[in-house]
Amino acid sequence: MKHKMNLIKEPFDKIASGQKTIELRLYDEKRRAVGVGDVITFVCTEDSRQISTRVVALYVFDSFEELYKNLPLDRCGYSSDEITSAHWSDMGKYYSEEEMKKYGVVGIELALIK
Repeated sequence: MKHKMNLIKEPFDKIASGQKTIELRLYDEKRRAVGVGDVITFVCTEDSRQISTRVVALYVFDSFEELYKNLPLDRCGYSSDEITSAHWSDMGKYYSEEEMKKYGVVGIELALIK
C-alpha cells in the first residue's frame, strides 16, 4: 500500500539524510491504515521535494510520554545535544492533548528507498 504524508523541512531533511529513521505521528485513522512493508512518500511542505520510504516497523503507544521512554530518541530526529532536553511534551506543538488521548501515538520506523 502507498501513502503520502507532509513534513516540515527539518524532519524531512533528517529523514532524507538517514539521521531520522522513526517518524512520530498521532495514531489516527490515516496512520492506522499504514502497515509494515508499505511505502510512505513524504512531501516537504516548504518546497514540495519528495522522498520515498518503506515502513520497517510500527511502535504503537498510548502516549508520547510512553513512546519517549521506549524508543531511541536519536532515531526519532533528536541530535545528541538535544536528547537530554527532549521531552514528550514537545509533540504538543503538533497535536492537542485531546487528540493524543483519543488516538494514541505511533513511531513509524522507516528505510529510505533509493
